[in-house]
Amino acid sequence: MIMNVKEYIESGILELYVAGALSPKENEEVYEATQKYPEIKNEVEEIEKALGVLSTSIMPVDIPIPFDVIKKKIEEQGETAKVIPLEAKKTNWIAYTGWAASIILAAGLFWMVNQNNELSSDIKSQTLKNAVLEQQIVDANANLDEATALINLLREKDITPVGLGGQAVAPDAYAKVYVKKGDTKVYIDALGLPEPPEGKVYQVWSLKLNPLTPTSIGLLEDFAEGNKVFELENDNESEAFGITLEPAGGSESPTLEQLYTLGVISATP
Repeated sequence: MIMNVKEYIESGILELYVAGALSPKENEEVYEATQKYPEIKNEVEEIEKALGVLSTSIMPVDIPIPFDVIKKKIEEQGETAKVIPLEAKKTNWIAYTGWAASIILAAGLFWMVNQNNELSSDIKSQTLKNAVLEQQIVDANANLDEATALINLLREKDITPVGLGGQAVAPDAYAKVYVKKGDTKVYIDALGLPEPPEGKVYQVWSLKLNPLTPTSIGLLEDFAEGNKVFELENDNESEAFGITLEPAGGSESPTLEQLYTLGVISATP
């Protein structure tokens, strides 16, 4: 006999009853209490209603429900359950219903966690793509600024272009050197040179013609990258320029057999 209905309700046994976590004997006792005390019956109905609303609110209608698992659990409980009067069978059905609702609730929670993980992964992937795109835009803008500055420089009044023609080793090769009056920097446009073989590098020489005196002013490194325009320091009184193909790291003197291009500075720009 239940001495205090309020304490019985607050004990938590009704929630376990609805969830199907009680033994058959305990289920029967709770069921009898619901028949004797309207307050307990109403509380059970409220718990069932609340659980049903919660399950419905979080459970998508298109995810699979493990009915085979539910059926197996019901069959297992049916095999071990004690035979009780007809009225008590209602108790088992409520217990099974509560247990099934718990399965649905757990499945819904699992679906929500899985969806959240997928969403987080999508967000990370999109963030990475955006970062790559932003970097590409930055690089493109930088290249555009560089190209614009180069074009403006080559259009200046005091710039003298020096054409370098192909030599015996590469008759179709060509290049241009841009010399600015009063400036020690020269700009080499090497677009007309073929890609150097592995382990080789183009070397640029400033030449005095009489007597012939070559002075290295630098290497055209990272040839495969960029727009093939190189900026080199040249503080020599150059009369001509030549470009040879040398071993990686360059040479102290030009390998004439590998002279690709040669050009003389015109007396009048």
